[in-house]
Amino acid sequence: MRSLSGFLAGLVFGLGLLISGMTNPAKVLNFLDLAGAWDPSLAFVMLGATAVTFVGYRLAWRQPKPMLEPKFDLPASNEIDRSLVAGATIFGIGWGIGGYCPGPALTALPLLAPGTLAFVPAMLFGLWLGSRARALDILSPKGTTS
Repeated sequence: MRSLSGFLAGLVFGLGLLISGMTNPAKVLNFLDLAGAWDPSLAFVMLGATAVTFVGYRLAWRQPKPMLEPKFDLPASNEIDRSLVAGATIFGIGWGIGGYCPGPALTALPLLAPGTLAFVPAMLFGLWLGSRARALDILSPKGTTS
């Protein structure tokens, strides 16, 4: 049941990305181009997603536990540390250069666009590299583990 619900949630997410046009990197790049052909449509998608998430979290926190898990899986820390800032910076730079966020990139992969075929392997390499850096304790501040 957990796999089916994950699949259905991913399917709805992917369809939303396709319908909103967010699998097109030109939409993202035009959103970031404030001085040129600025396209505010991504902001509307983000606002819609924020509203749905806000309501969803309010409903979820009223439950004693998730439907398919014994407990909520929450981060152990809410501290803003060096690895969080570094990861967010790398994510933002990759998003700005490639025009893809991981979700839309994976959703657009079956379209076989050359940009997607370059971005997804680079993203997977970055994920692997990040996991190796974490395993080697390169990303954690000295004396702590994350």
